[in-house]
Amino acid sequence: MGFSSKKSLEMVLSKLKSFEEPSLALEQYATPASIAAEWVWNMAMKSEVSGRVILDAACGPGILGIGLLLLGAKKVYFVDKDEKAIQICMQNYNLIKEEYEIGDADFIISDISLFDQEVDAVVQNPPFGSYQSSHKDKVFLEKAFEVAPIVYSMHKYNTETFLQAIAKDHNFKITDKWRYDFPLKAIFIHHKKPVLDVEVGLWRLEKITT
Repeated sequence: MGFSSKKSLEMVLSKLKSFEEPSLALEQYATPASIAAEWVWNMAMKSEVSGRVILDAACGPGILGIGLLLLGAKKVYFVDKDEKAIQICMQNYNLIKEEYEIGDADFIISDISLFDQEVDAVVQNPPFGSYQSSHKDKVFLEKAFEVAPIVYSMHKYNTETFLQAIAKDHNFKITDKWRYDFPLKAIFIHHKKPVLDVEVGLWRLEKITT
């Protein structure tokens, strides 16, 4: 994979640029390098990265997709509706490409509902709908189920019933689940504490073929 340990991958990912001016409306919270490294490392351990084409939906600065490229992904589609986020993502990709031999990337400024390519897997940490309409992440799941047989998706930990229901509706099943304390730094005016830990879950969902 080019990396001898998950920790060495985390160190590289921790040097990537993050959001410069996070948007509250888009719920832009950067995935911590420790979580991103474990996420993509687990995928690599399942032989779901090397040589694969993957969609990083709501990619933000691109930490997940770049981690996948560093572990041998053939190509990553980076999709985000925020042009500034895509610009940072491109900077991060070009920075990594100077030091490592990595796969191709497509950078797409678009609403996720318009993505129309078939891929081997989807990774996404979409908006949770915490501050506007609930289940804003629903459209991301529906698109992921449409374009890939394997989906890794992060949501609030207490929404598993919702995940189970929507997966069943689209003929997918939950195969794995991880729980994390996701540290949200006080970047928005409504935050009362310097850092707030939010309990999130990462679910692996797989298309049922029989």
